Amino acid sequence: MKLTIVIPCYNEEKNIPLLLDKISDINNESIHFIFVNNGSNDQSKFLLEKAKPLYTNISILHIENNIGYGHGILSGLKAAASEFIGWTHADLQTDLNDVVKAYQQLETADFSANTFIKGRRYGRPFIDAFFTWGMSLFETLYLKTNLFDINAQPTVFHRSFFNNWINPPEDFALDLYAYYKAKKEKLTIIRFPVLFGPRLFGQSNWNTGFKARIKFIKRTIQFSTSLKKRLL
Repeated sequence: MKLTIVIPCYNEEKNIPLLLDKISDINNESIHFIFVNNGSNDQSKFLLEKAKPLYTNISILHIENNIGYGHGILSGLKAAASEFIGWTHADLQTDLNDVVKAYQQLETADFSANTFIKGRRYGRPFIDAFFTWGMSLFETLYLKTNLFDINAQPTVFHRSFFNNWINPPEDFALDLYAYYKAKKEKLTIIRFPVLFGPRLFGQSNWNTGFKARIKFIKRTIQFSTSLKKRLL
């Protein structure tokens, strides 16, 4: 087991069977998956526990209360036992086969501990892409570091990088924290294209309309301010 990918799940009962089907098709014994049931109130916990005995390459972690997206991922990363760790989303907008592509990038880089791998999305609706471009521009100018498509998945890095994290955010700012910290520590950043398709089931926990985007922008700016003070 060389790579562990954390998949945070919050009310993903319709996507979980599809995720498991995708994992069944992944023929790589070096990749392990940790499903984090992040305080779901649907059948996610039941489906994951039912599937657990049928798969040798998955682990299940249950969190009673949903503290935040980042908290679920951080809990999974701490539980991982592999040399390389990372995460992706459960909504299937990013294909789980992209995890295999990330692993191939690790192979190409000779599994260097200095490597930080992240997808780069294409195929998104214009409004979403424009929003991402605007936020990327703000972060790049404000933090004086080239940051683009910050929330793209999967995200993969060496355990030693994770061990140096201090008080990482427990919400959606985790992606920004990890990417910015990788840049500041001068890791070798590898981006590769990932097709970003429509969500098949369920609803996004943050991208629910204009008001949600404004709220997300405010939270991101607040975190960026504190992040700049801590890491510069």
